[in-house]
Amino acid sequence: MEQTAGGKYRSVLGDVISVSGAFEGSEDIAVARDVARTFLTEVQAVHGLPVSGRAMGVVQLVVSELVTNARKYAPGPCLLTLVVNGGAVEVTVWDSNPTPPAILAPDPTRIGQHGLEIVMRVGQSFAVHREPVGKRISTAIVLADDPGGDVTGHQL
Repeated sequence: MEQTAGGKYRSVLGDVISVSGAFEGSEDIAVARDVARTFLTEVQAVHGLPVSGRAMGVVQLVVSELVTNARKYAPGPCLLTLVVNGGAVEVTVWDSNPTPPAILAPDPTRIGQHGLEIVMRVGQSFAVHREPVGKRISTAIVLADDPGGDVTGHQL
């Protein structure tokens, strides 16, 4: 494991590539998106794995939604981990609040509170795990899923 600027950690073990970081302020939501974008750009450039433009944008959106919720509803820092394994990236956010999130039914007339709805819609999976302290929320995004074959690094 190697520490990079800003306290982020990167690791490569076999076919598993990961990065993690802690975030404490609302301004860190943009930093978390940047970590995701930089990580996936490196996954493509350094490790030669295809990352579609859709995957690049979706991962940044998911990171933004999960880190925003953690910062809004839990005291203290949250931890973001991105792990690439088997053609997908697992996005996991830990926070200190043990209460599972309220997952509301879709309602186009509701203003706000659509973050988890979005995450559940775009991910291959969705899981909430209680921890001895807090909880982890995880989802997986396929890296190369554009029907048109676009594997460039577009941003949102």
